[in-house]
Amino acid sequence: MSSFSSFNQNVIDEFRANAGKVGGPFEGAELLLLTTTGARSGRPHTVPLGFLRDGGTPLVVASAAGADRHPAWYHNLLARPLVQVETGSEEYEAVAVPAEGVRREELFARIVRDEPGYGAYQERTARVIPVVALHRSHEPAVDEGGIAGKLLSVHGWLRAELALLRELVREEPAGGGRGPAPLGLQLRQHCLAFCHSLEFHHRSEDAGLFPYLEQQHPHMREFFRRIGEEHRIVAGLQEELVRALDAPGGNAGGGFSARVARMSRELEAHLDHEEAQLLPVLRALEA
Repeated sequence: MSSFSSFNQNVIDEFRANAGKVGGPFEGAELLLLTTTGARSGRPHTVPLGFLRDGGTPLVVASAAGADRHPAWYHNLLARPLVQVETGSEEYEAVAVPAEGVRREELFARIVRDEPGYGAYQERTARVIPVVALHRSHEPAVDEGGIAGKLLSVHGWLRAELALLRELVREEPAGGGRGPAPLGLQLRQHCLAFCHSLEFHHRSEDAGLFPYLEQQHPHMREFFRRIGEEHRIVAGLQEELVRALDAPGGNAGGGFSARVARMSRELEAHLDHEEAQLLPVLRALEA
């Protein structure tokens, strides 16, 4: 394992030093670097991977050379779908979504036509080798910089991802009389990405930005108290969403859809309230 890790690190170093170009066994191959967050450790974990494209979306294959276990990076992205992608010319955040059912079969057949080695890997193992699409995250247009611009950018991402969740919930299939259908991986991955980002954003505000602003503006103490309470309400809804993702019955009775609708109402109101009060303060700090 240590020699394999050393080999990977050498490839990563060469990739970053040469704008995505590497030699040796990968010379001429299209590679990307995928950074996931460890499902247990919480630490970043970077691996070099070959990839193909579905339109403009990179596809990576969790082949593990035909081993009977999924690679660690695949388990990581199931737990933490937000990943970093480096192509040599750019670096960006993406939501990692494994393909399912017929869509996976179509993509894998196309991949094998281009790269027959993946077909040989599938023949070695009984597991279904996953094909993962790396969907670039939203990039909300923000006309200003500084802390105010950063706040608007994060809020814009959260609003866009929440709108996508509402759309995905509407597209979820019914059980068709055979019991409730499980929630699809696309909905699951985007929901986890949204929830983890929201949790990190509010934790950062509570631990850093808000105490600093309250020191500078003690007359806003009551506002920050109310915002803290809104954070706790939203956190409770977020925990309900995450628990519901893997609960038996999926969206049975529209329960998950109702949770997404309530999160939408509460979070949209919270973001509007926060922006109305904070943006003038943040802009004044940088004036």
